[in-house]
Amino acid sequence: MSRALILLAHGSRDPAWSRPLHELAARIAAQDAQLAVRIAYLEIQAPHLSAVIDELSAQAEDISVLPVLWAAGGHVARDLPRLLDEARDRHPALRMHRLPPLAELPGMLDFVAAQAVVLAALPDQFDQFDQPATRRTAIATSIP
Repeated sequence: MSRALILLAHGSRDPAWSRPLHELAARIAAQDAQLAVRIAYLEIQAPHLSAVIDELSAQAEDISVLPVLWAAGGHVARDLPRLLDEARDRHPALRMHRLPPLAELPGMLDFVAAQAVVLAALPDQFDQFDQPATRRTAIATSIP
């Protein structure tokens, strides 16, 4: 494959935390079979972004990194550019692109606003307080 997409997340000590990220990766891969989709983390969990870029450099000419972070805080503004510069030094022929964080994706704020209105109209149906994780996931996937 000549193109790759890395979903870059913060990382967590809770192994279940990354389950939605893996689901997102699977959905992206299902939409574009020509796109190599990988997950990388900035902290705590493996694999680290640098390791994933090194792995993909053998098969991809063009790598895009999508920060699966809400907004451009310190990790997106400082850490990611530094990590990509270091990767460019190791792989000068590789084209790398830093995509915007989630809140800056086209339509994302409108999508979240619409979902918030739906959720607020039916708070008892979507309340996650004292709900087991499996119930919270079922609720989240049932939202129109």
